[in-house]
Amino acid sequence: MILYRLRCAKGHEFDSWFKDSKTYERQEKKSLIGCAVCGSSKVERAIMSPRIGKKGGKAEAPIEVTETPTPTPTGAPTGAPAAPSPEQQQQMAALARHMPKELREALLKVRAEVEKNCEHVGGNFAEEARKIHYGESDKRGIYGETTDEEAEALAEEGIEFGRLPWIPRGN
Repeated sequence: MILYRLRCAKGHEFDSWFKDSKTYERQEKKSLIGCAVCGSSKVERAIMSPRIGKKGGKAEAPIEVTETPTPTPTGAPTGAPAAPSPEQQQQMAALARHMPKELREALLKVRAEVEKNCEHVGGNFAEEARKIHYGESDKRGIYGETTDEEAEALAEEGIEFGRLPWIPRGN
């Protein structure tokens, strides 16, 4: 397995695992790789930090510094992942059929955890995220759907959230 840092045509960066470099190249050529943020299939490899192994040959896990949502008392993030649009769901279903089994299973586990620990707010994700951020609603983990424009506006307001590949169950 190989981990690549990828960047879409809109400048979003995300990580993705592949069986090997040839698998990445084949999927990239067929536009099977979708941006984890906006779903764009115009993706290329981005510069990433190398993994530096410990003395003795055992590789150390890479360290990535990111801002993380503030946990609620239950441990769920305040800005939970927003589910993609119906078109993105179809694209994710197509991608899921071509991704390694281990990755698909991991994403399904993430989906199950989000559904178990967060409240589904449907198309009201942006509105509910704002209410939580500005203290107008109780802090809790939420997930739902939002447009790219709403997601951009949330980010500009400093509201922390994330998007996950929301692959369908049973694939």
